Amino acid sequence: MKRILIRDLQASTDQVVRVQGWAATIRNQKKMQFVVIRDHTGSVQATHPRGGEGDQIELTINDLTVESAVEVVGKVVKNDKVKLGQIEILPDEFTVHSLAQPQLPITDQSGLDLRLDWRFLDLRRPNVRLIFEIQTTAENAMREFWAQNGFIEMHSPKLMGSASESGAELFQLEYFGKKASLAQSPQFYKQMAMAAGFDRVCEVGPVFRANPSFTSRHDTEFTSVDMEISWVDSHEDVMSMEERWIHHVLTAVSAEHGDAIKDTFGVDVVVPLLPFPRVRMEEAQQTLKDKGHVPPADSKEGDLDPEGERVLSKHIADVHGHEFVFVTEYPWSVRPFYHMRHEHDPQLTKSFDLLWKGLEVTTGAQREHRYDILVNQAREKGIDSDAIQFYLDFFQFGCPPHGGFGFGLTRMLMVLLNVRNVREVTYLYRGPNRLTP
Repeated sequence: MKRILIRDLQASTDQVVRVQGWAATIRNQKKMQFVVIRDHTGSVQATHPRGGEGDQIELTINDLTVESAVEVVGKVVKNDKVKLGQIEILPDEFTVHSLAQPQLPITDQSGLDLRLDWRFLDLRRPNVRLIFEIQTTAENAMREFWAQNGFIEMHSPKLMGSASESGAELFQLEYFGKKASLAQSPQFYKQMAMAAGFDRVCEVGPVFRANPSFTSRHDTEFTSVDMEISWVDSHEDVMSMEERWIHHVLTAVSAEHGDAIKDTFGVDVVVPLLPFPRVRMEEAQQTLKDKGHVPPADSKEGDLDPEGERVLSKHIADVHGHEFVFVTEYPWSVRPFYHMRHEHDPQLTKSFDLLWKGLEVTTGAQREHRYDILVNQAREKGIDSDAIQFYLDFFQFGCPPHGGFGFGLTRMLMVLLNVRNVREVTYLYRGPNRLTP
């Protein structure tokens, strides 16, 4: 007999079905036994009248423990008193495929660290599973947009011989007698694709940052979503592409999961209006000053600290009624060497960050594609051009004007669902103190 999913049982009333899942709740009463069985689509109650001596189902349920993997074959009947869809299963067979230990190591009240220790159990909870259903819908929508707009999906190497961003956050390892590094981003290889004439590329893949930070928004391995496009006139073209992409993704998420997100997380999925607000960094700094925000002493001059991002985003929401804002024209002093500088003011870059509900989710820019200028900018930043000569070579044989951005997938989920920590929305989190499970 073929397995049927619990969500499809309503159409099987008065039929004998086969259901497989986990024992979520067990109630052994004097005359009746009740087991709520949960699969990834929902829950159903199995009801068994005790049969006395020789009743194998009764004996099986007597010894059953919560979260055991079970299978039930029985008739689906209507019962208006049952809260789970007004139906129940009357078992003819009840099989335990794997008996769970009687004492579970976590409960719904367990702290986050303990739940992460037992992540496979934590992931069984429907509200946690929903996060990854949303992630799947979002990624499918991303790829749908890319397919509709002429993108090629790439998979760049994660072992590198030099830093792709800053050398300060590299994980290094032995590589056949040499030193290799785990990729901090696919930046160099996205730009190689532009030099190769791919025109538009995208990638969803892991990146690694040896960042000792213990904040709620940092991790040492995460999934980066990257795009790069050729023949841009400015970073405005990149921002325009990103906001249309986000609009497409959130439209799909809202349609598929809007009600579930509202019920589970208390959040309305807002499909943003186009275009997103834009504010130059100089204006942003003045707004924060007017709001009385004083950045911490250790913050970078010309950049936004986390509290500053929240204050600015609230201001944009109050004035424009929008959850997103592009902050543009970052100073050269706080941007990577490959960001293009403004012709009229070389102290400014054609770059941007995207803030969503107070958190930075994107860094992007038009890239410098002219070889001589790029070499000089690398030297100006104190980068040994010999160490990145393979990258610089991309620009020696004709490279189109191009730009792109990187987008953190877990930050997207964190902000979308208003959860407090990226650990909640990462399948298996990696941080300074966590390498298992």
